[in-house]
Amino acid sequence: MSTSGTVEGRLAELGLKLPEVAVPLASYVPAVRTGRYVHTAGQLPLVDGKLPVTGKVGSEVSPEQAKELARTCALNALAAVKSVAGDLDRITRVVKVVGFVASVPHFTGQPGVVNGASELLGEVLGDKGVHARSAVGVAVLPIDAPVEVEILVELAD
Repeated sequence: MSTSGTVEGRLAELGLKLPEVAVPLASYVPAVRTGRYVHTAGQLPLVDGKLPVTGKVGSEVSPEQAKELARTCALNALAAVKSVAGDLDRITRVVKVVGFVASVPHFTGQPGVVNGASELLGEVLGDKGVHARSAVGVAVLPIDAPVEVEILVELAD
């Protein structure tokens, strides 16, 4: 397996690379560790510091595009976790995922969109990636992002 650990090795097997931690857009930090837990800030689907698409799901953004963006959010969240945990192999459990979907009023597919994040965490972490979750529709997100995801993980001692 990869010298950088089994989680990052699994990411590589999936053709993914852990990105640099996204620079906060306001007065906060990407992640905070308290005891055995790491809480991430909401992660946007930034790729190289830019949003690949903007707008509302159900209008400018398709549910399929939004699901892929949620995967990117989860990848960014893992990068934020690593920034304070040091090693993703210390994750013993993803406890909670919260996904926000900027969507038109009649769109009710938020759970399917946030599945993008949940599925990525499962692919990368296996049983450790199984979690409780909320998927919430909102009017607008920062910089007109279609989706935002935050995670709470538990670490080994």
